[in-house]
Amino acid sequence: MTKMHPMKPVSQPLRRNGLTVAVLAAATLLQACARDPMSTGAIPDDYRTRHPITLSEAQHSLDIPVSSGDNRLTIAMADNIKGFAQSYTATSSGVVQIQVPTGSRNSAAASILKRHVRSVLASSGVPSGKIVETHYGASPSGDAAPIRLSFIAMTAMTGQCGQWPEDLSDNTYSNKNWYNFGCASQNNLAAQVANPMDLVGPRGMSPIDAERRSVVIGNYRSGKTTATTD
Repeated sequence: MTKMHPMKPVSQPLRRNGLTVAVLAAATLLQACARDPMSTGAIPDDYRTRHPITLSEAQHSLDIPVSSGDNRLTIAMADNIKGFAQSYTATSSGVVQIQVPTGSRNSAAASILKRHVRSVLASSGVPSGKIVETHYGASPSGDAAPIRLSFIAMTAMTGQCGQWPEDLSDNTYSNKNWYNFGCASQNNLAAQVANPMDLVGPRGMSPIDAERRSVVIGNYRSGKTTATTD
């Protein structure tokens, strides 16, 4: 008859080791759950980094349509030229080119109108020495060739939008923005900046108005309102 040996109890050190492993595993899980929710996967995901606004040289242009029978600028044309001149004086100090077509059916009318264009530019604040006239060859048939005004200026802009280098389904589980996200808003912000240099650094403070400051302090001490009347 086979003699059966009783089972030995599990030693105390083994139990302690098993308990230590269990505690370490629980601590690891708790640490994973307590991760900072703002750093999802620790992957940078900022549209301003993907589509930064930069200052670059860009050509600003305005095409003035000219028909073969025109002999003067219309009011709308003159207003457009004035707006173009205001943009130039605010952003550039270079030259303004007046490109006149040659060889087209409206070349004679364009040659007449260029003098009016130059006059409107000069009256709008563009120095006469900064206005340069050039010519370009145009087709004798087809659409009427315009008079083109142009100048180079530092401009706030972003890269080209509409790029889709990745499949949208790849971001299903990563919880990240797709590549083109934010590009349009960055472009709109760059276009709305009146002075691109404001993106580089703040402007200097204007001098204080000592007279107005004395009035405000006097009203404050006497218990009167310090707001302006308008």
